[in-house]
Amino acid sequence: MTFKMERETVKNIALIGFMGTGKSAVSRFLKERCGYQEIDVDQRIVQMEGMPIAEIFRIQGEEYFRDLESRVIAGIRGENLVIPCGGGAVLRKENVENLKKISRIVLLLATPKTVLGRIRHSSDRPLLKGKMDAGHIAELMEKRRALYEEAADLAVVTDGKTVGEVSREIVERAGL
Repeated sequence: MTFKMERETVKNIALIGFMGTGKSAVSRFLKERCGYQEIDVDQRIVQMEGMPIAEIFRIQGEEYFRDLESRVIAGIRGENLVIPCGGGAVLRKENVENLKKISRIVLLLATPKTVLGRIRHSSDRPLLKGKMDAGHIAELMEKRRALYEEAADLAVVTDGKTVGEVSREIVERAGL
C-alpha cells in the first residue's frame, strides 16, 4: 500500500482507523511530547451531548451520532493539532474532505486479534455489543478498509509497537 503526502505545508495530524488501533493513546503522546493541541472528536461529542457515546447510540441512534461527528469535524480550525477521530468518521465523504483541508490523515492499523486484545474489557463499544470476537471485528474492519485506505496520506501498523514508537514513526514519515 503506497501513500503520499500531498499537502506539505499542513502541520495537523488526523488519526483514523478502527477502534483499538491506538488513536487515543497516540494522540495523547503527540499532544504531550510534541506540544500539539488535541481535538478529540469523540470527546467533543460527549461534551456537547452530556452523555457517553454508547448512550447517544442507544437513545438517538447511529445516524444522529454521525451528524454530530460531521459537525465537529467541519468546525475544527487551527494549526499544530492532533485530531483523533472515531473509527467510523470515514463513513462520510464530507468528513474525509474536511479533514484533508486541514490535516495529514494518518491511518493506524492493527490485526483483529490485536484490536480484540486491546478492547476486550471495554463496555462502551456500541458496534461490538454482544459480538466481541476477532471474527466480527475482522468483518467490520474489512467493510471499512477501502474507505480508510482512500482517506489516508500514510499508514502505520501499531501491532507489537509502543505508543512512542508509533508516534515517532508518524512524526518522521509526516516530516513534522
